[in-house]
Amino acid sequence: MPRRLLVLGSTGSIGTQALDVVSRTDELEVVGLSAARSWEPLVEQATRLGVRRIALTDPDAAARAAEAWTDGEVLVGAEGLVQLVLESGADLVLNSLVGSAGLGPTVAALGEGIDLALANKESLVVGGELVTQLADATGARLLPIDSEHTALHHLLQAVPTGALQRMTITASGGPFRGRARADLDGVTVEEALNHPTWSMGGKITIDSATLMNKGLEVMEAHHLFGVPYDEIDVVVHPQSIVHALVETADGAQLAHLGLPDMRIAIAYALQHPEIMPLPTKRLNLAEVGQLTFEPVDHDAFPCLGLALQAARAGGTAPCILNAANEVAVYAFLDGRLDFNGIADVIDATLQQMPGGPVRAFESLFEADREARALAAEQVAVRA
Repeated sequence: MPRRLLVLGSTGSIGTQALDVVSRTDELEVVGLSAARSWEPLVEQATRLGVRRIALTDPDAAARAAEAWTDGEVLVGAEGLVQLVLESGADLVLNSLVGSAGLGPTVAALGEGIDLALANKESLVVGGELVTQLADATGARLLPIDSEHTALHHLLQAVPTGALQRMTITASGGPFRGRARADLDGVTVEEALNHPTWSMGGKITIDSATLMNKGLEVMEAHHLFGVPYDEIDVVVHPQSIVHALVETADGAQLAHLGLPDMRIAIAYALQHPEIMPLPTKRLNLAEVGQLTFEPVDHDAFPCLGLALQAARAGGTAPCILNAANEVAVYAFLDGRLDFNGIADVIDATLQQMPGGPVRAFESLFEADREARALAAEQVAVRA
C-alpha cells in the first residue's frame, strides 16, 4: 500500500518539486493539496492527480475554485487547512507553507500523530519546544525539508551518541555577498530576488539575501537536533555544494555535499529511511575546482545577529522576530521599505517588545499579532 501524502503549499517551489518526486515512485499517493491563492494551478494539480479535496487560504480564490472545479470539495481559510489535515486520512503531511501560517497545520498534523515533512521552518522558529514536545508525545516523525537540515539529519546517522561536538550550517551569502551595509541602501527588489545558486519563492529569497534565513535555520537546527546554540556555527560558502558539516569529539568533521537541487531534500523526507534514485546532476569535484569558505559579515547583514539574539532570549522572542521579519520583507517586496530597513524594523520591534514566557500556543498567536502591528507601525514611519 502506498503512503497517503498531503501536500500543503503544492503550487509553490517546494510543492511543485515534491509532486515531481512523487511522480517517480509508486510508494506515495497524493490525497490532498493546498495553496494560498493560486487556485488555477491547484485545480490543475488536483485534476491530474485525482485528488478530491483541496484547500485555499484566500476566500476569493477558494470561491473561484469551487465555481470552476466540480470534481471535489474546496476548503477555505486557515480553518480549512487544519480540516484538510485532520480529515484527509494522510499518513504523511508535507508542509511547505510560507511563514507563520504553517504553524496551525503543523500542530494539527503532529497532534494527530501524523508524520510531518517540514519545509515550513517558521513552525519550529515560532513553535519551538512546544512543537517538538508535541511530536514526542504523539510519536510522529518530524523530518526536515531543507538542504542544510537534511544534510545534518543524514550526517548525524553516522555520529555515535555523545560524540557530536559542533555542527555548521553553510550560507551562499546571497546576491549581495561582499557588499558593505552602506552599499545596500538602494538595492532593488529584482536584485535581491536574483539568488546566485537556489531558485526559491520570493519571501525565502529575500530572507537569504538578508541572511535572516540562516538565523531561522540555526533555530530550526537547535529544535530538531537538541543542540545548544553555542554549538551551531554559520559559514559562508558561495558554491552551495557543502550543505552542512558535523564535528565529532575526536576533531574529525563530516560533510554532506551535492549540487543544489531541492528534490534531494524532498525525497529524503518523503522516503526516509530509503534513498530514492533521482535524475539529478552529479557532482564532479574536478570540474568544480575549488570550494571556498568565509566568515559572515555581521555588520552588512545584521539580521543574522538579530535572529541569534532572539534565539538565545527564547520565549516569545523568536515569534516576535519572525512576525516582524515577515511584515518587513513583504513591505520591501511591495516597495514600501528599503532593503536595509528590513533589519531596522525587526530591531525596533524587538526593542519595543522584548518577549516573555511561552505557556501555550495561544501565547505565540498573541505575540505574533502584537509584533505584526508594531512592525507595521515601524514600516509606516520609514515610508
